[in-house]
Amino acid sequence: MAIDLESLSSTELKALIANAQSQMQAAHINHVKSVREKIEHLLKSSGLTLAEVYPTRAGKGAKRTKSTVAPKYRNPEDPTQTWSGRGKQPLWFAQALKKRGVTAESMLIDGAPKAAPAKTAKKGAVKKGAARKGAKKKAAARKAG
Repeated sequence: MAIDLESLSSTELKALIANAQSQMQAAHINHVKSVREKIEHLLKSSGLTLAEVYPTRAGKGAKRTKSTVAPKYRNPEDPTQTWSGRGKQPLWFAQALKKRGVTAESMLIDGAPKAAPAKTAKKGAVKKGAARKGAKKKAAARKAG
């Protein structure tokens, strides 16, 4: 069933394309129906349900809701603006920190946990790379000496 596309007019080509698209859509619907029937047959023969095989995909409660985090900081100039302390700093927060005498702790909302102090390295702790370089230098000095 070869069709000479060059001999068709633009309206005939548009009709052919529309017909092909509807055929393709019908074929897709039939394919999906066939796959569903196969899955249902497999589930029925094994005695399982879709919820048992895919627990998060079946049922209405499958969607997760994002939990909100309580605000931690409040804009001193506009109390309606708050920030949870997560993600990128809002502009008002960064601008407030640039002002003299304003710290992140001064913008904490009452009852909000204070920011954890930065971890400091223990005394005598040396990076692995630095320790290896030092050991190599000592070994080279022994061989030379």
